[in-house]
Amino acid sequence: MRIAPRLASRAAASSMVVAASLAIVGLQATVQTASAATTKAPSVATCTTANTDLTVTEVSRPINHLLLKATNTGTKPCYAYIAPYLRAGADAQAPLAWAEETTPQAVVTLAPGQSAYAGITTSTPEGEGGATEKTLGVLFADRDGNATTAEKTLKLPKGGVFFNSAATVTYWQTNAQDALAW
Repeated sequence: MRIAPRLASRAAASSMVVAASLAIVGLQATVQTASAATTKAPSVATCTTANTDLTVTEVSRPINHLLLKATNTGTKPCYAYIAPYLRAGADAQAPLAWAEETTPQAVVTLAPGQSAYAGITTSTPEGEGGATEKTLGVLFADRDGNATTAEKTLKLPKGGVFFNSAATVTYWQTNAQDALAW
């Protein structure tokens, strides 16, 4: 009678040793896979004027709108956070307001060569004052919504565009149609 309990306890102990060994091997494989994934994954930077090419164009529809395009010229992906800070004219005291209703569901991520778009409403009949401006200063936002340090100044089409107090800019969008739908 003593033989059966000894065999059972030895079998149980052997099973536990095998299970523990497999668990350790599995844990080591998981750690190796996780560390390999983190070393191979490309890091993502904030989009700035240093790693993007910026262009501004006039569009036929909707009227009184411009399209701002930012193309990633870097070697790794970049995040186009929130919306661009825009300064219409060299003497602008404040950036254009952001159109809050255009907030996308996620941060726009640009792989090298990809573009993000922002629609600019330059004026509306409800706006006050205004002037024809020849330049547009562009700054990107960082993760916290603060303006990055380097500004890029773009020449506006047709030698100048009229801006009034109703001027706004959309959040960054993944395509031009969404940027101009507001």
